[in-house]
Amino acid sequence: MSRSQLLRRSLRGRRRELAGLAGWSLVQAVPAVLSGRLLARALDRGFLAHDTAAGFAWLGALAVAVVVGAWGTRQAYLRLAGLVEPFRDELVEAVVTGTVGRCSAWGAPPGTAGVASVTHHVEILREAWAGVLLTGQGFAVAAAGAVVGLATLLPAAIVVVVPPLLAGVALFAATVRPMAARQRRSILAEEALAAASAEAAGGLRDVVACGAEDAVEARIGGLVDDHAGATRALARATAVQTAAVAVGGWLPAVLLLVAGPRLRAGGASTGALIGALTYVLYGLLPALQTLVRELGGSGLWLLVALERVAEVAAPPAADPVPAPATPRGYAVRLRGVAFRYGSSPEPVVRSLDLDVPEGDHLAVVGPSGAGKSTLAALVAGLLAPDAGEVLVGGVPAAALDPGALAALRVLIPQEAYVFAGSLRENAAYLRPDVPTAQLDGVAGLLGASPLVERLGGWDAEVDPGALSAGERQLVALVRSYLSPAPLVVLDEATCHLDPAAEARVEEAFAARPGSLIVVAHRISSALRARRVLVLDGGLAAAGTHADLLACSPAYRELVGYWAPAVTVSRRRWTVFGRRPWSRRRSPASPPGYGGAGGARPRGW
Repeated sequence: MSRSQLLRRSLRGRRRELAGLAGWSLVQAVPAVLSGRLLARALDRGFLAHDTAAGFAWLGALAVAVVVGAWGTRQAYLRLAGLVEPFRDELVEAVVTGTVGRCSAWGAPPGTAGVASVTHHVEILREAWAGVLLTGQGFAVAAAGAVVGLATLLPAAIVVVVPPLLAGVALFAATVRPMAARQRRSILAEEALAAASAEAAGGLRDVVACGAEDAVEARIGGLVDDHAGATRALARATAVQTAAVAVGGWLPAVLLLVAGPRLRAGGASTGALIGALTYVLYGLLPALQTLVRELGGSGLWLLVALERVAEVAAPPAADPVPAPATPRGYAVRLRGVAFRYGSSPEPVVRSLDLDVPEGDHLAVVGPSGAGKSTLAALVAGLLAPDAGEVLVGGVPAAALDPGALAALRVLIPQEAYVFAGSLRENAAYLRPDVPTAQLDGVAGLLGASPLVERLGGWDAEVDPGALSAGERQLVALVRSYLSPAPLVVLDEATCHLDPAAEARVEEAFAARPGSLIVVAHRISSALRARRVLVLDGGLAAAGTHADLLACSPAYRELVGYWAPAVTVSRRRWTVFGRRPWSRRRSPASPPGYGGAGGARPRGW
């Protein structure tokens, strides 16, 4: 739907309001039509004729006309509200419909432009549409009233006033399209800057960890420069509009003064000449100035923002939706997976091969910023890899239906989510039919029974803000344990619990049927796991605790353990984490290390 269609649709359904606006505009035009004529009568038949009473009487009539016009203006403004508010509602409906349709399309990205249009552009359009209607209606009333009054007062002045007025309006109209193009460029630059800033803020931890601050700064700085340049170009273009005011408003007044002697010779009175100047200086000129100022601002925003909203409101193309694949089990396989945030030069995850068979218990360890949470999001299907593939049940995670993926895995992030409602609604969110006895059993298994008792039972209302971070984690852990999903990913989901409580939770989840992936907050999680994955600067190694002590300097550094018995040259380990990964394998390494069921960096 184009911007003209949006406007026509809105106006077509508001014929009654438009008719009322036109009727009250005629009342509003009363002082515009009579001002010059009544002032001329006050001069010619009153003050210049030495009849002060008659002069004030004609001015009194002008005051009455002004009051009548003010009353008409008030009524006209009320009719304008009936045009503006429904237009805003129609825009919101169109944008929401288009954005939701586009985001729900298969493989579509999030509708950030649609969100910006709903929250920002629609409000701009509401104000701009109100300004355009007010300004256009006011100019039409003032210009028509001044021309009609001038024609009845001094017809000969029409040829002096009207042609420059039309030329000024035409000059202003010629600047609208170039100005709209510059305004659009400014809006697009603003959107690009907002999107890049949000992306950088979302990945700030990984940006710092990968040393990509300069690259991100250069990218966002370039977008800031583009936005500033577009804004300056728009400001320069507005200078052209002053010429339209000079031609259409001031030039008629100058020409009227120049033609004054000839008009006087033709029989025009002094009052008629002053009345004609009144029509020009106090009717046409202010109306034209307001028209140029408001339409040069609100009008341009209306054209550009309405076009942008029309693009977002357009329905998505009817692309065929591929049939969702059916997973075979819930085993996780990563092959050549790489991922980087934005334009970061260094990937957070680099060429990772990993197998997590059904029933496995894997702990993921590494320094802060090594990509542990990124890996959890990749396994959960929340992020798509830049290279390689993530398979869940033998099917790429991106090809799985969201409902099927949700039935296979559950992810608990570090900051657990608890919503307002009863404790039962929170705990049984993923399994609403769970009986109370099973809720009690899981709470006891995970150490959440004291919290349930303190809150007043499962039917007690929960205030998320009144719970501590650890208590919120316990609620989320109960919810996830009850989930029918066989694959559980704990992304530092026990970091706010004490070590004993953490051990209890992990042991309970390890005994639960299915697979468990733990992004470890403490190294003790690795000691409890069947296998351990070490991430360090984009490199990876996997194996048992004993295997990694023997052949992973990064893991030994994390554990704080030194193994002098290994046969690899000791001087390569003198500074942990600063030497390249050794290509030699320790005799203690298992024969299958780094192969199927393991992970290894390239060149191992």
